[in-house]
Amino acid sequence: MSTPETAAARADAAAESVTGSFGHETLGIRATWLAWIQDPHRRPQLPWSEWHYWWQAHLLDCLVDAAEREAAGSGDGASAQPWLTLAQRHLRGIRVRNFGRFPNMFFDDMAWLALASQRAEGLARRLTGQGLPPAATALRGLGKRLEAAHTDDLGGGMFWNTRRQYKNTATTGPAALFFARAGDRVRAQSLVDWLYETLFDPEQGLFLDGIHVPRKGEEPSVTRDIWAYNQGTVLGALLELGDHGPANLGHAGALVAAVDRELTVVVAGATGTTTRGRPLKAHGGGDGGLFMGILARYLALAAVDPRLPESTRAIAGRLVSDTAEALWRGREERHSKDLGRAPGSAAANGPRLVFPAHPGDLASSSYPHGPGQRTAVELCTQVQAWTLLEAAHRVARGN
Repeated sequence: MSTPETAAARADAAAESVTGSFGHETLGIRATWLAWIQDPHRRPQLPWSEWHYWWQAHLLDCLVDAAEREAAGSGDGASAQPWLTLAQRHLRGIRVRNFGRFPNMFFDDMAWLALASQRAEGLARRLTGQGLPPAATALRGLGKRLEAAHTDDLGGGMFWNTRRQYKNTATTGPAALFFARAGDRVRAQSLVDWLYETLFDPEQGLFLDGIHVPRKGEEPSVTRDIWAYNQGTVLGALLELGDHGPANLGHAGALVAAVDRELTVVVAGATGTTTRGRPLKAHGGGDGGLFMGILARYLALAAVDPRLPESTRAIAGRLVSDTAEALWRGREERHSKDLGRAPGSAAANGPRLVFPAHPGDLASSSYPHGPGQRTAVELCTQVQAWTLLEAAHRVARGN
């Protein structure tokens, strides 16, 4: 496990690389900010360009992580202010790019942005005594939408999108955490209980993807895919609810153990004979490029939660640290000519770090860039690496 100082320096390097490589004004509008979905980006941003709402939500979470890290390091809020300012610009950028509103048709997307906005608003109030106006606006609208997605169909749980044909862990987990943090603990507990009753696989000790609303005369069908991020948000909700339900902390410990057993890989040393830790399993690029990072975010909370047994905290901390260490070892420093940026652009000033999509790999294998080939670096995997390095810093500092 790295020292808090080393972990902080690594997280800061990831923060500077991601924001410097991908960040830009939204549609050229001042006082806004958004991230390209790849580097180099293929074309000027247009109102119909791909932008991945939910990737931006997790990027906002990372901006809050950076602000928290700076505040913890300095003991005051002044050093966190640049990150809070960027978070405010980012929320404005999301709203502009989403055609002047925060809601969209996917309730899981909205849950992610609601969680990140909740953290941004709370941190701003703690550090400055004032909130973050765009975050407060997002919370008002998104909270109402999430409440409407929670129905008695199939016994409870949250719909995935506005078509209301599928309920899943990907929405129910983060929504439960959001409601718990908002003080609606009864609703949050009912969502967690529904997940255990409906989408929990007792053999693996993990949560399945979701359940389809049946057509007339049919039975509900369960999608049995196991994804890392679904385990993370349920873990977060269990920790946030704590003693509200008598089984919550016990469930949290069992879930950490199941993740350690089912969702890890062995990474060997250069000779192939020396074990270099057992990091979390990654799910590739695209949307899967965020799954491992989301799980690590909540494992870090478990690692520093004094209500959990010491053995559970140690497992959670090791999973985060091993994964962060593997990603850090696989990093590569690239300059603007390697990344395809225009000379003189804001992102062209100095080298940037690129992280692999999978722990144990090299960035050059995830994103080759040799003569005659250049694979664009995805925002999702770089936000995932940043998330992990911030999580490792939380584990290293112990709170």
